[in-house]
Amino acid sequence: MTAAVRTAVGAADLALVRDVRREVFIVEQNVPEELEYDEYDATSVHLLAVAADGTALGTGRLIFGEQALKLTGGVEGRVLLGRLAVVSAARGTGLGAELVRAIEAAGLERGAVEVELHAQVRALGFYERLGYAAEGPVYEDAGIPHRTMTRVL
Repeated sequence: MTAAVRTAVGAADLALVRDVRREVFIVEQNVPEELEYDEYDATSVHLLAVAADGTALGTGRLIFGEQALKLTGGVEGRVLLGRLAVVSAARGTGLGAELVRAIEAAGLERGAVEVELHAQVRALGFYERLGYAAEGPVYEDAGIPHRTMTRVL
């Protein structure tokens, strides 16, 4: 499955981002809608993977700057990768890894030296294969076990 990964720009792209997140997190994983969309969406960089026919296949976001400092405990140069989602039809194609690398590149463009993410425990192996290391204990987020992971860029 071929997809183009690009920065989401404008209302139409952001609607596609929301659609993917709704399908993956709210419908498939039963995350409450009020927890899925937050105040960081407005200031994040959103990446979007789109098939040739315009179908949205995946998304992820980058939180940087002051918001990242707040969410990562004040670690200078650290950005936060989050809300990585790939629709079921596109899983196993390498698209998730492509989105992670695009988010990392967007972080580098903004001066990042390290990326933090909050991985669902079932996805730890995926992120480990991309060079991320788990740290700290397992914790619940939206009723799903998570663990913090980081990677130096």
